[in-house]
Amino acid sequence: IDTAFGRDGAWGTWTGQWTAEEGRHSLAMRDYLLLSRGVDPVQLERDRMQQMKEGYHGDLGKGPLNVLAYVSFQELATRIAHRNTGTVSNDRVANKLMARIAADENLHMIFYRDLLGQAMDLTPSQVIPAIVDEVVGFQMPGFGISDFGRKAAIIAKAGIYDLRIHHDDVVMPLLRYWKIFELTGLGEVGETARQELADFLKTLNAQASRFEERRDAAAARAAARGVPAV
Repeated sequence: IDTAFGRDGAWGTWTGQWTAEEGRHSLAMRDYLLLSRGVDPVQLERDRMQQMKEGYHGDLGKGPLNVLAYVSFQELATRIAHRNTGTVSNDRVANKLMARIAADENLHMIFYRDLLGQAMDLTPSQVIPAIVDEVVGFQMPGFGISDFGRKAAIIAKAGIYDLRIHHDDVVMPLLRYWKIFELTGLGEVGETARQELADFLKTLNAQASRFEERRDAAAARAAARGVPAV
């Protein structure tokens, strides 16, 4: 956001506020984990140090429309993942904490979503390719953490965030809000991008269904053996 829009005027004010709120989220979650001993505090700190030293390297070549599209999806994904984390925790304090953080994330999402919606009204043939880029190449910011693949698999198996949730509860609601498949007069570039999006959504939906089938089959096998599904 800082690179795409700069620090002058309203954007600078917003970026500072947004960063401060996101930072507070991380502090609240970390404090909870340390006080509850929900994780190994030594390993948590080692992982934090590793991640902070390596940093997060976003694509600084993206234009403003791509950035707005990405954070719209990312904030909604984060809201849902945080809320589901609280739900599956079976802990009253954790559930309340994550619900409060998810409420903040929802406000962030609405801000970015509506900004991109206004851009769509002005120049849909430019906005749609940006949206398609971010849908097809979407990655959560945490993909760089240590052992991300295994952790993502655990999260998916727990029903916190998986391909079905991503398709049904993140991608499709935003596309419907922006009325992507109802727009007319897009021109060749916009129509080509929209067709690419339609094709990708079919693939994503099929992948989500296959994951659900494998997860259900694994749970059935575990139940037959009388052991927890992992």
